[in-house]
Amino acid sequence: MLYPLATLEAEKLRAIKSLERDIGSPVVALAGVNADSAALPDEQLKKLQQLEEELGVLLVAVRPN
Repeated sequence: MLYPLATLEAEKLRAIKSLERDIGSPVVALAGVNADSAALPDEQLKKLQQLEEELGVLLVAVRPN
């Protein structure tokens, strides 16, 4: 399962902004996406990790559907 940022309708966004004001803290909305991670051989995993380091992001290799 992966959790990218959620796409929100205006009403949901207003509700989250209201909650942020009430609790005094930012809130991030994430949406669950079914995905199975790919089992990579060591050489491919190292390439993925190198690119993660270069880009400063987390990368997840997933199995194609």
